[in-house]
Amino acid sequence: MVSTIGWLIGGTAFATMIVSVVFGIFFLLMSKRLGANLLMYTGFLIICTGLFYLGASVDFLYLIFMGQNIPNESGIHGILSFTSVGPAIIFAMVLGSEILIPEKKKIIVIVFGILAVIFELFLYLDTLNAFVFRNENPGQDLIDSSFVILHPTFLIVAVSLLSALVLCGFGFMIKANQASGELRKKFSFLSIGFILFVICGALDSLVAPGIWLILIRIGMMSYAWLIYFGLKPS
Repeated sequence: MVSTIGWLIGGTAFATMIVSVVFGIFFLLMSKRLGANLLMYTGFLIICTGLFYLGASVDFLYLIFMGQNIPNESGIHGILSFTSVGPAIIFAMVLGSEILIPEKKKIIVIVFGILAVIFELFLYLDTLNAFVFRNENPGQDLIDSSFVILHPTFLIVAVSLLSALVLCGFGFMIKANQASGELRKKFSFLSIGFILFVICGALDSLVAPGIWLILIRIGMMSYAWLIYFGLKPS
């Protein structure tokens, strides 16, 4: 039987994943209708970040329908949760570099593309050493997976989040301060959206299961709309 905390963690994870995927598909359809590549990159980014919750969602559904946690001897929970990290890194950097420093876009995408490939290799080839899996109440609570500090997967995620914060969060903030009117508003939306994404993404993997996760996951859903408001045509 799923515990109260299991319903809380699993329900919010499943809701965040579904809402993010729906938002992402909506943005992809909008990009096709408007011919806007930036909305396309945003759509893929939002889908990838929503899939961060795939592991928790599968474990949640497994608990409900099977009465037990997903078999995790091979670390499948970590693989399901973090496979989309590599593509998310690339789409975030493509989006930020194309708007802020298009002349540096190619080198930025190459560097972070290489990091993304390295991340995926360690994720799949060294899964059990990359994560610490915890579950104090099997069959009631969800599996909690967290990165092993100083493992290459953790280091790549940390570098990528900091880079996204600097390039996209602070970069758009600087652009907002330099602009005025509608353009200032759009850059502000983008800045707040990316800062919210980085903070909530980091906290979600650090905060112990509890009521705060609801607010964090609301933040993960909200950042998508902030970025959309920053990119949609006036």
